[in-house]
Amino acid sequence: MGGFVLAIDQGTTSSRAIVFDGDMRIVGIGQKEFPQRFPKSGWVEHDPEDIWQSVVASIHDAFGRARVEPHQIAAIGITNQRETVVVWDRETGRPLQNAIVWQDRRTASYCDKLKRQDLEKLFVRKTGLLLDPYFSGTKLSWLLSNVKGARARAAKGELCFGTIDTYLIWRLTGGRAHMTDATNASRTLMFNIATNEWDSELLEILRVPAAMLPEVKDCAADFGVTDPAVFGAAVPILGVAGDQQAATIGQACFAPGMMKSTYGTGCFALLNTGSDMVRSKSRLLTTIAYRIDGKTTYALEGSIFIAGAAVQWLRDGLKIIGDARETGTLAEIADPGQQVYLVPAFTGLGAPWWDPEARGAVFGMTRNTGPAEFARAALEAVCYQTRDLLDAMHKDWRNGGDETVLRVDGGMVASDWTMQRLADLLDSPVDRPAITETTALGAAFLAGSRAGVWPGMEEFSKAWARDRRFEPAMDEKTRAMKLKGWRNAVRRTLSDF
Repeated sequence: MGGFVLAIDQGTTSSRAIVFDGDMRIVGIGQKEFPQRFPKSGWVEHDPEDIWQSVVASIHDAFGRARVEPHQIAAIGITNQRETVVVWDRETGRPLQNAIVWQDRRTASYCDKLKRQDLEKLFVRKTGLLLDPYFSGTKLSWLLSNVKGARARAAKGELCFGTIDTYLIWRLTGGRAHMTDATNASRTLMFNIATNEWDSELLEILRVPAAMLPEVKDCAADFGVTDPAVFGAAVPILGVAGDQQAATIGQACFAPGMMKSTYGTGCFALLNTGSDMVRSKSRLLTTIAYRIDGKTTYALEGSIFIAGAAVQWLRDGLKIIGDARETGTLAEIADPGQQVYLVPAFTGLGAPWWDPEARGAVFGMTRNTGPAEFARAALEAVCYQTRDLLDAMHKDWRNGGDETVLRVDGGMVASDWTMQRLADLLDSPVDRPAITETTALGAAFLAGSRAGVWPGMEEFSKAWARDRRFEPAMDEKTRAMKLKGWRNAVRRTLSDF
């Protein structure tokens, strides 16, 4: 067995496998996209078999590019799209139906029903989460109610529930391990983040049988060993974390007050609050950042549902760009006299608004508005939403003043224009790391450190390196004007306007 670590990064639109060497350097990457399914308005699904095949293909591709053999892998770390729900037959491993994706809004009316029963305060107190279709619990309850006989079978222990990490662990180990980690469990509406256990009262409300739930472990723990039939060797799975928590770890945000924001399909900002389980007054989420050696570290999180997906919409929906990289160039030449705002509420609005019924809108168009202005509006929308999150976090938790240096990652951070505009609108520095594959890096760190081939937290933090810092350069008058226009646009988009 060698010193290589394999990170499986299972995302919303593609799966990636990244091989790191003993010096934490990337030596091989494989990536495979898979289909998105939209059976009804507001519904988003994935075929679990598509996900599995994309993971297997990515692993083999990464091994080939890294020129390593399976037996040289010391450990595997898994990170995944969170809140996406899979239910499968414990005996056959066959999924009951397609996975219900985190973006799916089909349970909006059910969430409203629970709110009318005055249950949201209970869920917030125990889970740190709001009653929103985003989270796994109501999706699972819907599935059990809408697949004939599912709830009865689940109560008998015939069915397994899992988020994507759990499903992959099951498949990788040949059905021998039904496990998840504390970060993924904390996103289900069923896990008590104070006691670190599945909550029987919440399970009863959601009508979810405990027999179908996985065992919850630390982020760095023994999650079983791969079946040699999968890719040719028995390799221990030693690290698991949901994608945003894995990115927090990969950014070495281990000290209270450190903050990261990931710009992928959506945008997710986490602020480390240490052992302090901060109760948000600004409708942010209280969540588990990571649990290592039995010690839980908490975070405040703000979730933006549409970030890079807005650029995909420009490309695939409006067809005004051919490649995502064109947006930065277009934004630079956009007419500065036009203040065009895109509120990308395509699947509702996340934090701090939490309006699942809101829908996207464009404000401020003129006869001269064209592709350049649309591109700028799409990129600025991400920056405005991040500012909303940062303001909310500062209201909830302060640690030595208001300035926060934001560490960023994800596909959008390659755009210098976007990162500069982000610093301008935040009025705070933005740091882009040298290794932008921070989600996979976080999963690899959990596994590699557990296996003893990578260093611990302190040395890992010292190894973090910055590619570039973006300092704010926009004058206060322009910033205030632009933020006022954004907040007016959001107000007009809310479903109760």
